[in-house]
Amino acid sequence: MAKKSRIGFISTRFAGTDGVSLETKKWVAVLKDMGHECFFFAGESDWPEERSFVVAEAHFEHPEILDLNVDLFDDYKRDPETSQRIRDLQVFLKNQLHKFLQHLEPNLLIIENALALPMNVPLGLALTELIAETGLPTIAHHHDFSWERRRYSKSAAEDYLRAAFPPTLPHINHVVINSFAKRELALRTGVSSTLVPNVMDFESPPEETDGYTDDLRSELGIEQDAHLLLQPTRIVPRKRIEMAIELTRRLNLNSCLVITHESGDEGDTYEKYLRDYAHLMNVDVRFAAERFAQERGKTSGDSKIYSLRDAYSQADLVTYPSIIEGFGNAFLETIYNKRPIMMSAYEIFNTDIQPKGFKLITFTDFIDEGCVRQAEEILQNEVLAGEMVAHNYALGRRYYSYRILANRLEALIEESLGGI
Repeated sequence: MAKKSRIGFISTRFAGTDGVSLETKKWVAVLKDMGHECFFFAGESDWPEERSFVVAEAHFEHPEILDLNVDLFDDYKRDPETSQRIRDLQVFLKNQLHKFLQHLEPNLLIIENALALPMNVPLGLALTELIAETGLPTIAHHHDFSWERRRYSKSAAEDYLRAAFPPTLPHINHVVINSFAKRELALRTGVSSTLVPNVMDFESPPEETDGYTDDLRSELGIEQDAHLLLQPTRIVPRKRIEMAIELTRRLNLNSCLVITHESGDEGDTYEKYLRDYAHLMNVDVRFAAERFAQERGKTSGDSKIYSLRDAYSQADLVTYPSIIEGFGNAFLETIYNKRPIMMSAYEIFNTDIQPKGFKLITFTDFIDEGCVRQAEEILQNEVLAGEMVAHNYALGRRYYSYRILANRLEALIEESLGGI
């Protein structure tokens, strides 16, 4: 594609290790290789300051947004004051978006989940109005929708959801990450979409360990001969982490479960339950979110912070018992990092991933004795584990590589910009 674009990414945040932020980094890497420039509008941004336009009210954790969400999604009717506050914030955010356009001059927008999941309703409304008024070519990258989350089933915001989550404007090309979302989006809104799965850079295999992680077990207080089971997800109920604790308990092996992420945007009640459950089951669990990040670093106490890749490099088995996923970043990361995995066969996995032939330890509703025995065999048989991960890596490279993403993005940008 001869013409290179200035692309403005917009979301509630571009920071940390959540799936939207991580997948955005992959899109940016591919787009930069294609010659495009990328800029960022969000409530929080890890990207360089000169390429970022940060507005605190765009973040879903801004105090006013959190307060509004209580009235919007904890009841079936909303207070008139809430409606007025939303209108005021919508106007403010639209003005900030115009400043972003004037300052960094993107000619194409990519909206990351801010027009799919209503975590910041004023931002979604502002974006919809901005696109309708400017006609700016837009790719709306939807990771998950409100109808997929129990949190939004009780709602006093149906008018907002129909208007902006997602909007049906002619200037928007919709992108989804699984076939179920593609079908549901068409049924609910009548709009078509492009399926672009999550990806990893399978053309560039993970580097060999460099010694940085040699002390990871001792730093976390894990015995050197213990099997390290890794739960590389946020602590939210749909991840069913209690089942990873159960597996650890039922293994006839010295094992420790390490959880790398914090609770995130859904409160800490579930984490408290998991701590109590682990104590009840007498399972060795490390809630180690403060010791892991996307990149290496130091804590405020000068202890090592390990990267997520470091965590995978030390794992003997990855646990991923989610009941629902939009795609499954942890699954893809596990395949890329050449680690065996014990996971739930959630719906999208069954329809979009498993038919490709991956070799995995899977279960559906509960962990049975056969699943436990398979996990024990993999943990004790390095040859079998090696064959499994090599087979899976080859399939990952075939179906979920940056090359696949580049082809899809090139077609999407050409369609969005046309002759511009």
